[in-house]
Amino acid sequence: MFKMTTWLWDWIKKNPLTEAQILGPAIAVGAVGGAVFFATMLMLFGGSVATDSTQTGPAGTGMGVAKYKSELAKPDPDVAEYAAIAEEIAASEGVTTDSTADLSPKLVAAMRKWTGIPDLFEDPDSYQTSVAWAMIGMTRNLNENWDGHVNLSGEAGVNCFTCHRGEPVPSNIWFKIAPGLEVAEGWGAVQNYATDQTVSTSLPHDALEKLLLEDGVIGVHDLEPRVYSDPTDPEFATWQDTERTYSLMNYFANSLGQNCVFCHNSRAFYDGAQVTPQWATAYEGIDMVQELNLDYLEPLEGLLPEHRLGPRYSDAPKAACKTCHKGYSKPLMGMDMLSDWPELAAN
Repeated sequence: MFKMTTWLWDWIKKNPLTEAQILGPAIAVGAVGGAVFFATMLMLFGGSVATDSTQTGPAGTGMGVAKYKSELAKPDPDVAEYAAIAEEIAASEGVTTDSTADLSPKLVAAMRKWTGIPDLFEDPDSYQTSVAWAMIGMTRNLNENWDGHVNLSGEAGVNCFTCHRGEPVPSNIWFKIAPGLEVAEGWGAVQNYATDQTVSTSLPHDALEKLLLEDGVIGVHDLEPRVYSDPTDPEFATWQDTERTYSLMNYFANSLGQNCVFCHNSRAFYDGAQVTPQWATAYEGIDMVQELNLDYLEPLEGLLPEHRLGPRYSDAPKAACKTCHKGYSKPLMGMDMLSDWPELAAN
């Protein structure tokens, strides 16, 4: 050991390091250390990567939704647009039209702004007028009969702007597209084909059609492996239903900007007795959307012109969670959309 140390010392004396050889590594180490220190301080003291966690289930179960504080501080930008429209309508003289005798001029003016259709109701025979009356009936139904979902946080309710946001056709509508892979057959034709409905994943892209229109089975096949089942039983969840359920849940999460434990217990997804209160709200939302699609939106197919129909099956546009929520757990941050519009609250 002594001889090795002496040899090393002699070598160092004969091969002294230059200033550049000393400062270069020192500067590199200092830069890396400084970056690590800065990042640590940024996380600890409220920088842009700081997060805030909302507990959704019992303490100690890991049930929480973490989000960046910088994102939480940003409200839905459509809230400001809605407020601006309200101010504009309040300052206007309103409108009158023969085709809307039972709607106030204020509501007609609002609907024109909410939908981005400046001449809405002017022509009583236009398809837009017919669709508007159908949508008024749908809105009244939502506010009257689905109170547990649309008024959960007070008296929020819905009106045209909830979905339309100033556009004639709301964003995040959907049409029938399955099977997407025409070169495949059977189950393979509805998978491994990235679409908006699957949020660009390889999950089945017929989930909205099967589960929010045709009332398919939402559930996991079985908790045990290799369980025999009869796939012809309409009440039994096949493994195809399981994958559609995963696809639907992925769509839900992205539509509301939340994760799984917003509704489910991460220790027991299958146990309905351990879910969060949000689970019941979401479950009611599934029934609500099924009714909207079947009773109000699908029947519009005969009223709409060809350019408003689906590109593949010429079907009417349909709704799902993201049509209203737009990435937020509460549409428009849960603001009151109904109190100023009593005509949309009752049939």
